[in-house]
Amino acid sequence: MNEYEVIIEEINPCGGERYANKQIIEIEAESPDAYVEENKRYPVMEKTEMANGDVIIVTGNGKGNLVRYTFS
Repeated sequence: MNEYEVIIEEINPCGGERYANKQIIEIEAESPDAYVEENKRYPVMEKTEMANGDVIIVTGNGKGNLVRYTFS
């Protein structure tokens, strides 16, 4: 198991990113993909691996509701 700090942002079409509900949690998981697969509400839309090692996974319903997970 690996330890991650995760920022979870719930974004809806009315408020956009500016009014996203945000929470920061610490988790233990095999990988960011495994954590999202277990906990996602919507299908995965995009995955980005940053140069600094952070992983960003965005899930959404195709109607503007998104959940963005940033793993550090």
